[in-house]
Amino acid sequence: MTTPATVQKIDSLADVRAGDKGDTLILAVLARDSAAYRRLTERLTENVVAAHYGELITGPARRTCQPNLMAMVFELPGVLGGGVTGSPALDGHGKTLGYHLLSLEV
Repeated sequence: MTTPATVQKIDSLADVRAGDKGDTLILAVLARDSAAYRRLTERLTENVVAAHYGELITGPARRTCQPNLMAMVFELPGVLGGGVTGSPALDGHGKTLGYHLLSLEV
């Protein structure tokens, strides 16, 4: 009998850096080692990340894998609600929204 894989928060597998391009939140997920990168590429899909940010996303999420860096980049349209100068939100650059991804369990 096989046992299910242990659920871990992304915080234990990777670091996340956030940035912005207009109202699109850009998240770079940088795995801590090759095992973490393999796990993240299998489980951290566009759909999983989009669901984590819910109704904030106004279009399809996009993921670009960078295996040479053990990293992946997510583009999440609409999350910043108009962008740095157009949003009434305090986090126009999305820095705290990057930390929100670290709480996701995979």
